[in-house]
Amino acid sequence: MINNTLSSYTPSTPSIDTKLDLADTGQKSIRQLESTLSSSLSLPLSISKRQTWLVFAAAVFLVTVPVFVEAPIVRSLPSLSLALTVFWVWLSFSLMSRPATYVWGDLLLGFSWSWLAGAIYWGWLRWEPLWHLPVELIGLPFACWCLAKNWGKVGNWFYLGSLVGTVLTDVYFYIVDLMPYWRQIMIVDADLAPQILQNALTQVQTPWGQTWAIILALVLLTIGILPLSRNQRHWYAFSGAVLSTILVDSLFLLAAIAA
Repeated sequence: MINNTLSSYTPSTPSIDTKLDLADTGQKSIRQLESTLSSSLSLPLSISKRQTWLVFAAAVFLVTVPVFVEAPIVRSLPSLSLALTVFWVWLSFSLMSRPATYVWGDLLLGFSWSWLAGAIYWGWLRWEPLWHLPVELIGLPFACWCLAKNWGKVGNWFYLGSLVGTVLTDVYFYIVDLMPYWRQIMIVDADLAPQILQNALTQVQTPWGQTWAIILALVLLTIGILPLSRNQRHWYAFSGAVLSTILVDSLFLLAAIAA
C-alpha cells in the first residue's frame, strides 16, 4: 500500500530543463531591456551632437553675413543697417522665449553685437581704420557681464570668437603696413580700387607679409580647433566664429588677386 502511494506521487517542483529555459528567458529579457535603455540614452546624445555641429555651421554663416549682406546695405543705407540691430535683438529674445529655439535666439543675440558694430563703423567711420577695433569692442562689456552671470553662453562666446578673428586680422594689417591702402580704398572712386588692391597684394606677397600670414593663420587654427574637443555648444559657436575668419580673409585675398 505504501509502495502504491509513493509510486502514484508526482513531484510538483519544475524539472532542471524548465529552470534552464526560465533562466535563458530572463537573460534575454535583461539583454533586451539593456538594449532598449542604451538606444534611448544614445538618441539624446546623437541629437545633442548634431545640434552642436549645427551651431558651428550657423556661427560660420553668421560671420560671413556682415561681409556679404550687411556691407552693401550699410554703404547706401547706414541708418537702416543700424535700425536692423533692433530687429535682430527682438527676434533673438522671441526665439529665446521658447525652449525648442532657445539656442538659436542665444546665438542671434551675440550676432546682434557684431551687426551693431559693423553698422556703426562701416556706416560712418570706415575711412579711419584706427576706429575699427574700438567700435568692434562695443559689445564686450555686455558679453563679459553675461558670461559672469552664466547667461547667454552660446551667443556671447560667438561674439568673442568673432572678436578674436577681427583683432588678429587688424593686427596683421598693422604689422604688414596695410592701413594706408585701407584709407585709400575708402575714399577713391570704384574704378581706382583695383589698382589699390593690387598694391596691397604686393605688400602681402613680401616675405614679411607671407611669414606673418602663416603665423596668424596658425594661431587662428589653434584657437579655433582646440575648443572643439569640449563638445559643448558655446565652444562650437566660438570655434565657428574664429575659424570662419580664415575663410573670410581668404575670400578677400582672392578678390584682391582677381582685381
